[in-house]
Amino acid sequence: MDDFLIRESRPEAATKESYTYGDYLSWSDEERWELIDGFPFRMSAAPSRLHQAISRELLTQFNFYLKGKPCEVYAAPFDVRLPKGNEAEKEIDSVVQPDLVVVCDPSKLDERGCKGAPDLVIEIISTHTALKDLKIKHSLYERVGVKEYWLVDPANKIVQVYELADNSQYGKPRIYADQDRVKVGIFPDFVIELTTIFENHF
Repeated sequence: MDDFLIRESRPEAATKESYTYGDYLSWSDEERWELIDGFPFRMSAAPSRLHQAISRELLTQFNFYLKGKPCEVYAAPFDVRLPKGNEAEKEIDSVVQPDLVVVCDPSKLDERGCKGAPDLVIEIISTHTALKDLKIKHSLYERVGVKEYWLVDPANKIVQVYELADNSQYGKPRIYADQDRVKVGIFPDFVIELTTIFENHF
């Protein structure tokens, strides 16, 4: 995690070792942050046009599929608080803003976003976020019980899909190229053609 620590972030970093959701709520809205196990991560000011186009297409397809179903899809910025147990709201030390989330338990949703693990998380990676998404967030999402985790790589036109196994761990990912069809694990009758995600935006 050292490559992503707060050396270039919050001015009080030198005197405080760990942050919480209470701290997070006090920070300026002019900058976007994520907290993972108490460590703040500065997010890029604005994603690329390609990133936004892919996010929009995925959001559109999930939203269309979920019409009339109990699950809901949300796109960033959307706070997902991930408590370790029964700690007080402001003591939660992991708050992330995935590119897309699907939540099927309405009790997890409130005016601030989602509290608890979404059923599916999608991160669209870049050179700046790849290590965090592949390592740090992978470990976090596995630990809190995200059933399905997608990593969308626009540069290489591939999608990696991790699914939580019976041992509560992610196995080897299913890897799809730009001509493939991705079967959404939590929705067996929902398939996404990756040509619709990649080809129209390059």
